[in-house]
Amino acid sequence: GERYVPPPRKLNAGVSFGAEHFAETSYYFEGGLRKVRPYYFDFRTYCKGRWVGRSLLDVFGSEFRAQPLAYYRAAARAGRLRLNEEPVRDLDIVLKNNDFIRNTVHRHEPPVTAQPIRVLAEDEEVVVVDKPSSLPVHPCGRFRHNTVIFILGKEHGLRELHTLHRLDRMTSGVLMFAKTAAVSKRIDEQVRQRQLEKEYVCRVVGEFPEQEVLCEEPILVVSYKVGVCRVDPGGKPCQTLFQRLSYNGSSSVVRCLPRTGRTHQIRVHLQFLGHPILNDPIYNMEAWGPHRGKGGRIGKTDEELLKALVEEHRSKQSLEVLGLGEEDLSSSGESKDSGNSGDCTKTAEADPVNGNSCPAEDGKDPERNDVATRPPNSDINLETLDKDKELSLCGDQDGQTGEKGWEEKDPLCVECRTSRRDPSPKELVMFLHALRYKGADFEYCSSIPDWAREDWEE
Repeated sequence: GERYVPPPRKLNAGVSFGAEHFAETSYYFEGGLRKVRPYYFDFRTYCKGRWVGRSLLDVFGSEFRAQPLAYYRAAARAGRLRLNEEPVRDLDIVLKNNDFIRNTVHRHEPPVTAQPIRVLAEDEEVVVVDKPSSLPVHPCGRFRHNTVIFILGKEHGLRELHTLHRLDRMTSGVLMFAKTAAVSKRIDEQVRQRQLEKEYVCRVVGEFPEQEVLCEEPILVVSYKVGVCRVDPGGKPCQTLFQRLSYNGSSSVVRCLPRTGRTHQIRVHLQFLGHPILNDPIYNMEAWGPHRGKGGRIGKTDEELLKALVEEHRSKQSLEVLGLGEEDLSSSGESKDSGNSGDCTKTAEADPVNGNSCPAEDGKDPERNDVATRPPNSDINLETLDKDKELSLCGDQDGQTGEKGWEEKDPLCVECRTSRRDPSPKELVMFLHALRYKGADFEYCSSIPDWAREDWEE
């Protein structure tokens, strides 16, 4: 009577997408935005060490609170929850090491700017593009098709690309990919030997000093989920050189030369200097207090800061600018694994409920988020929904993805029952641009953005 658990499969840890992935859904354009039609998608994960010996219901109730338990019961009745590829009939089933969990969800992606990705250069080794603001480089968090990797694959036929460096989602500019592993390895070696130079340009609040400014303040990650960092003595060492290019009487254009590559380094250092990026949706917010974080003066705990930031965006109906939805804030996230009893490897998109993996685009696991509330309209009577008539997927029962997901609303989907204000194209542009990327044997540049011109006025 012992339940059999098959041995774990070898999962591809690399970023490789093909025609079957690109066919999951399609784009449409509206109001200056690129939008993705909702679609059905499978999130998959192996059982984590801390889940072993606990029931599925217990794990969902304690670690994935974005949805009420009634949701998971309804999802099980609909055949959307699978354990070792078998439909879950009883959520009281006790998890074992190497159990493989699959959850099929109705997925909605945030809109991004409709501005196209320009190819700056391409040869047999590399492809270099000018990334618009608001696009993540690769799938993470709530983004999959609205990413540079997917758009290049679907619209330019550029597949099997190797990411050489990353830009924050809200940062635009020069982005370089290798076409082969050998080229990627060669350029990675230049990174390790500090042979690469990166130059950025930004527009900041106020009159930046005329002389060069070197900032060497260490930076600490406050939240991977929300994507917030700050200066802290316990943070990682970093260094940025700043030079003022122009001043128009209210704001300055500044050249930025980062000598290290920490998350949000330029943005955090500028905030510390008292000249945050003019329209930064994180580091130029009232939530940081009257000094806006200048000199590291915040006057709040990290938890209070996160809550204030989220509430400020929620009041402006601009959570989408952060790449977050209410359900992301409802999830308890991931705590550190302890006592891992075996192979509990995660896939690239492993949260078996919501798939909230890396909104901060740093490739690390999300942390527990204490600014959680249950999403709106979650009180629908899921217990009484008829599984045959209302809960069947708009696709086959293996949870295969497909465009049919956008044709009608899904009765289990919170997003289908939520009305959101679309961000304006202006809200999706932050005044930080990667202008130049130079190595030992290459140099690529993009054009100066309009907002960085000396005579620009808001």
